This record gives sequence, structure tokens and C-alpha cells, in this order.
Amino acid sequence: MPATPQMIPPGEALALQSLVTPTEQGIASRVLAKTGGGSLTLFAFDAGQGLTEHTSPFEALVMVLDGVLDLTIGGAPVRAAPGTIVRMPAGVPHAVEAPGPARMLLVMLR
Repeated sequence: MPATPQMIPPGEALALQSLVTPTEQGIASRVLAKTGGGSLTLFAFDAGQGLTEHTSPFEALVMVLDGVLDLTIGGAPVRAAPGTIVRMPAGVPHAVEAPGPARMLLVMLR
């Protein structure tokens, strides 16, 4: 099955840093894989950027690759550093803020 323009091709080793280009004063994202069971999205945040509080009907996992992310999950603060993973339960309000440039992988489980 060929990759769509957003998804990565099968059977290739790719450097995560090369798959999304950070946007000055913004957020860049790229869907790396998507199936009926969920999706994998790579995000790059510039300093001071984030995702406002929202809820999702699906479980999600945040894996921090670079930088630090300040998450709020159900009103509780969580600071996540490179190499850490945080679970965000379905239906629980959550937000993400990057005090400095940061990258994360988001795994959505349907």
C-alpha cells in the first residue's frame, strides 16, 4: 500500500527531525500513520505555543522527543521531558504548552 502525501512510506528508516518542519511562532504537525485503530502524529511547537484545553473521545499517549511540554490533564499539571510518555484518558479535558521549542509524538487509540 503506497503512503499518502502525509503518511510515511513503509519499510524505510526515517529521522523524526526531518518529518516535520517547525513553524516560527506556530505549531507544525504531520500524520505519520493512520488506521481504524488509531493514528500517530508528529508535532513541532515553537516556544510559547500549545494546544488549548479540549477533550477527545479516544485515549491518547504523548511521547516527548525534544524540549519540555507542560500538560494539564483533568486540571492537574504534568511536566514532560524528552524520553517520557504521558497517557491522556478519553473524555478528560487536556491541554499542551511548550515553554520552549519542543517535539512530540501523539498516539491516538480508537
